[in-house]
Amino acid sequence: MNGAKQSKAQVSIIIPTYNESENIIQVLKSIGEHLPEDIATEALVVDDNSPDGTGKIVEDYITDAHNEIGYTIEVIHRKTKSGLSSAILDGIQHSTGETVVIMDSDFSHPPKIIPQLVEEIKTSKCDIVIASRFVPGGAIDGWSTKRKLISKTAKEIAKAGLGVNESDPMSGFFAFRRKILEGIKLDAIGYKVLLEILVKTKDIKIKEIPYTFTNRTLGSSKLDSSTMLDYVRAVWKLYRYGHNVKNVETRTSIHFISKAGRFYTVGASGLLVNYLASILLADTIMNFWYIHATLIGIILSMSSNFILNKIWTFEDRNFEVKKTLTQYGKFIGFSSLGALIQLGMVYILVDSYEFVYSLALILAVITASFSNFILNKKWTFKEKVWS
Repeated sequence: MNGAKQSKAQVSIIIPTYNESENIIQVLKSIGEHLPEDIATEALVVDDNSPDGTGKIVEDYITDAHNEIGYTIEVIHRKTKSGLSSAILDGIQHSTGETVVIMDSDFSHPPKIIPQLVEEIKTSKCDIVIASRFVPGGAIDGWSTKRKLISKTAKEIAKAGLGVNESDPMSGFFAFRRKILEGIKLDAIGYKVLLEILVKTKDIKIKEIPYTFTNRTLGSSKLDSSTMLDYVRAVWKLYRYGHNVKNVETRTSIHFISKAGRFYTVGASGLLVNYLASILLADTIMNFWYIHATLIGIILSMSSNFILNKIWTFEDRNFEVKKTLTQYGKFIGFSSLGALIQLGMVYILVDSYEFVYSLALILAVITASFSNFILNKKWTFKEKVWS
């Protein structure tokens, strides 16, 4: 830390880093250039043992610059790469400011916005102020169509499934009052701490201000398939959290996501039925031709999916013959349509937008499954979509 260490800061800025040696010093200098002189500020750089020596570079900068920095900087060295959210939580635990600012270290979050975030916390009596890319005046500069699609999908999942109303619940650039976390346990799953805070805090005042997100010019993005899977895990855990909180079950979003979760679970069981039936018919019991065995496996899995969804997902236990056959026909039709959607989306994403196949497959499966769920909810089992 520098020579001007305060006993307690008014504002703490948490900056998680991993291999940001090309950006971090300029970010710290820019923060110093834009901070108001009358606010005691500390920046905590939480480094996940970066192979490029990011943490050591910051330590050297603190030593060399000495009292010229203008605010306190501290480096928290973590032994392993443990993830963005846990790095942020470590920074919060070590910080002392009553106002906490979270930001990235690659200039995608412009330091000049920090004074606006802090001032809004102070003057508008807000508990959380979010720098948003999606309110009027906000923008994204330098993203590909692929990146925009991923971001929009993640945002809509959060808003629909978790009942979050903010325009940019996935923002990584925000400020909040420390006191709102009292009594709340944050799990640090995934890469978006803000989303978890929005779900778990109650009766708080939130404001969004516009900013332009600028894609990094140095270093490499940390977004990959594992990051997306972590996000899905985080959303599911937050859903389960909401499901277990008293009176939350009355929210339409919880009922909706609960049925979607059941639908996807049944779908996963159908894969197992398909596999086991095909293997048993082809190799173990009947010695069927593998094509015939596969077709029978598909029919059995669709049939088991229909029955389980009828009884469990949509809680329809009326098995009157004509009604059930009509529902079965619609279910098979929509399931087939979902397969075509998945196939077409994979082709377009890989061939036209040059997505990695594994990522294209994940997005296509999510989209096809969701459309299958919506169509069957509305047309097969005659429920309101948002219920």
